[in-house]
Amino acid sequence: MKTALMVAEKPSLAASLAGILSNGRCSARKGLNGSCSVHEWTGPFKSETVNFKMTSVCGHVMSLDFNGKYNNWDKVDPVELFSCPTEKKEAVPKLKIPYFLAKEGANCDYLILWLDCDKEGENICYEVIYAVQQGLHRELDPNNIWRAHFSAITEKDIKAALANLGKPNENEARSVDARQELDLRIGCAFTRFQTKFFQGKYGDLDASLISYGPCQTPTLGFCVQRHDEIQTFKPDPYWVVQVTVKSSDGQDVVLNWNRVRCFDKEIANIFLAQVKEHAHARIVSIISTEKSKTRPIALNTVELMRVASSGLGMGPHHAMQIAERLYTQGYISYPRTETTSYPENFDLLATLKQQQNSSEWGEDVRKILSTGMNRPKKGHDAGDHPPITPMKSASRNELDGDAWRLYDYITRHFIASVAFDCKYLSTTVKFEIGTEIFTAVGKTLLDPGYTTVLTWQAFGANETLPKFTSGENANIHEVKLLECYTQPPDHLTEAELISLMEKHGIGTDASIPVHINNICIRNYVTVTAGRRLIPTPLGIVLVHGYQKIDPELVLPTMRSAVEEQLNLIAQGRADFHAVLLHTVEIFKQKFTYFVQSIDGMDQLFEVSFSPLSASGKSHSRCGKCRRYMKYIQTKPSRMHCSQCNETYNLPQNGNIRIYKELKCPLDDFELLSWSTGAKGKSYTFCPYCYNNPPFRDMKRGMSGCNSCTHPTCPHGMYNNGISSCLECETGILVLDPSAAPKWKLGCNRCDVIIHLFDDAHRVSVESDICDCGAQRVTVEYKQDKSKLPNETTELTGCVFCTPAFVALVEKYRAVASRPVTGRSRGHSRGRGRGKPRPPKDRMAQLAAYFV
Repeated sequence: MKTALMVAEKPSLAASLAGILSNGRCSARKGLNGSCSVHEWTGPFKSETVNFKMTSVCGHVMSLDFNGKYNNWDKVDPVELFSCPTEKKEAVPKLKIPYFLAKEGANCDYLILWLDCDKEGENICYEVIYAVQQGLHRELDPNNIWRAHFSAITEKDIKAALANLGKPNENEARSVDARQELDLRIGCAFTRFQTKFFQGKYGDLDASLISYGPCQTPTLGFCVQRHDEIQTFKPDPYWVVQVTVKSSDGQDVVLNWNRVRCFDKEIANIFLAQVKEHAHARIVSIISTEKSKTRPIALNTVELMRVASSGLGMGPHHAMQIAERLYTQGYISYPRTETTSYPENFDLLATLKQQQNSSEWGEDVRKILSTGMNRPKKGHDAGDHPPITPMKSASRNELDGDAWRLYDYITRHFIASVAFDCKYLSTTVKFEIGTEIFTAVGKTLLDPGYTTVLTWQAFGANETLPKFTSGENANIHEVKLLECYTQPPDHLTEAELISLMEKHGIGTDASIPVHINNICIRNYVTVTAGRRLIPTPLGIVLVHGYQKIDPELVLPTMRSAVEEQLNLIAQGRADFHAVLLHTVEIFKQKFTYFVQSIDGMDQLFEVSFSPLSASGKSHSRCGKCRRYMKYIQTKPSRMHCSQCNETYNLPQNGNIRIYKELKCPLDDFELLSWSTGAKGKSYTFCPYCYNNPPFRDMKRGMSGCNSCTHPTCPHGMYNNGISSCLECETGILVLDPSAAPKWKLGCNRCDVIIHLFDDAHRVSVESDICDCGAQRVTVEYKQDKSKLPNETTELTGCVFCTPAFVALVEKYRAVASRPVTGRSRGHSRGRGRGKPRPPKDRMAQLAAYFV
């Protein structure tokens, strides 16, 4: 029997698809990578019975990166990144997706791709095809590779997709490859240069990365442009004549002045005096017109993000994560679409009927069904997916807070789009007071239409006017002159920013929320009440710097032109290599000019930020000059020696303290301790070794004393290691002496922590080994704080095996680790089961140290 391998984009989606296609009769097993499941069943395909295997990837299989040596920030000139070779690497190496696909597809006869139906999905299709081909002993016939097109996880849609398979679109996949390469080369070149230049000079930037992005930077530019408009705005005073009249039933009605406002106070006072001469306002005319408030067009991604931000208080990135979860669970159709028009064959009636029993809007739906459904307004057909639509009914109990709120809006929007327009009577009453004309406008509801569902768009109770009769006089109750000032625009909201990005072609419906999220997390803007985006000093200086050197770097026109070229690749109307070479060359020339002109931006930084020498506070001693270095706490935290003019990176996102004024035996720098709190990870480290690893097996920026293989240092791994870590391949559990008296063991590779011997006076690692392979430890308590049996103050034993220690170690971590692999300890009995330790012979120690 032949085998058909099916691949979806996420494990949860694979499970849903398998359940639908097998009619619930599939078996499931864990894949060899432990993250993706494989669902199997037998069924018909292309006039024969085949064995179906449905599995998934976890997003992109591969990611684009530079070749190894070009990832070294210190040794590579950023301008080389525009022309250096790139390579595809596993997106998430620990998942082993390519190997998993190669094994599962080793004997397949058909490959059916169920990736998301957008450009990114097409790109992943070809990543899957390549991975599967690696496991086959023969070339898979292109005629046996199929692409499923679907917009919703419903039985009807999925089975229709299997019956009408197409082919993957290579042009769309290539357009994604082009975007990835452009963003990588341009973004990395500018980001590396900016970050190194400015972080090497200023200490209070409060940003770990000073990034540039072809989409991200114009997005920030919109926010700064609005900020500049606010800063340069000069308010002008103006005056308004406000008249209040009494209706026949005693209601006060405030009238609108026909001149609206006057910018000259003296003239405004003349008008005021003229009006005050009269006690009555004559009603000249009453005009009533029937108007309608039109129902919304069908929902697309951009509108969903706008409403989620302005109406639901959700950031667009968070909103799209929830929408994707609702889609994979089958509650809504595919949430990434530019289309606002339903295709002619879309079954609107069946979709609406699914909602008729809802306790939230069922009554409104039944009313629409009884009076007849209205055809949705004609919108824009982008040729991708149908508008975002609810695909099955849900209740508040099924979905959690934000998921329910988003589903609630999507469903109400759909119901409103097939309801009738809201109809009302607009009445305008014109009043004459001397030579001045005033008006009052009111609205009377005739048919609420769709506003019974979208309740926030309904009319307020105070929008109706009291009864007036043409030709009669109304008593003037009050006349006054209001002094007002023109107001500056407010800072952009996320919703307004999304509209600007869509208008100028910055990003796609999939990438817009990512770009907005990036400028937030990189400390370029802060999100305030009402989801307004206020630029930080760093964001403002960056944009002003680009404007000073090369305004095109921050204007939307450049990226918009690039997006047009990428779309031409997707349509097969432009050559992939030609577009890539042309665009890269343009940005390379801009980068070269930017580097030459960086002093222009630096002048702006000098005004806004403090130099390293004036930042931070004195902390620990430098091993070279013995002067105190300054600890700069703003992101990225680091040490700076103004005497040597050297800057040392530090571990991030934790507390840095001096460790007992002890020194590193290699370089004489004072040791520091890094901690994320009593319950978190911690270790000691030397700032010089952290930046300049002394041994080959230590990695720069990742190694503390807990990874140092110095044979005799009392702070290193050899003297404080206990055992190999049970949960990772290469880690060693190392005692952290800086955590005392909240003693703990921490793995020097993963996040495993074992809390033990709370309040002990001293804990030390011994040279002998327990039968389980772990080093023994000696624990000492003060007499009044002993937690050992019989109030003993000192005991030597194994953390994992000694019964007296069991109650003093956190149980969920207290398990015997496997022995350390690697260099043998050289015992006469040849066990070699403990952590590696230095030999006793002094000459051998020196050999181990230098080799």
